Amino acid sequence: MPFPAPQELRTYFVTAVTANRRRLFQVEANADLLLKTISDYRHQNRFQLHAFVIMPDHLHAILTPAPEVSLEKAMQYIKGGFSFRLKSKFDVWSRSLNESQIITPEKFKACKTYIEHNPVRARLSASPEAYKYSSLSHPHTVDPHPSHLG
Repeated sequence: MPFPAPQELRTYFVTAVTANRRRLFQVEANADLLLKTISDYRHQNRFQLHAFVIMPDHLHAILTPAPEVSLEKAMQYIKGGFSFRLKSKFDVWSRSLNESQIITPEKFKACKTYIEHNPVRARLSASPEAYKYSSLSHPHTVDPHPSHLG
């Protein structure tokens, strides 16, 4: 039986959905706060962030957790950190998390393209580059393509 890859060689496509699909990130202040939260934890080296999009009621991201950080912990930083900063009296996030490990360069490219085009498919933007809350609009907030994926 093969040994699992070290944590730093695990890259994931994740989706986190707001509680009851509330359109929480339709409010720019909330979307800005989530973007800042993600950026802060990235700068603290909790994970590498390769792509993201903040939609009105969910977040898609491609991330590689730091060696000492599990995927669950990385998402706890993002979801819990945002919830703490928001100080809402209501549940902010759905308890579940959709995740898929990315193990090939082709899947990485497909997930990245899916993320980038999500606002266009949702008719929130005319082009991927024009959407304000994505890695295409904030290239300084993302890390390069993971080296373990070619």
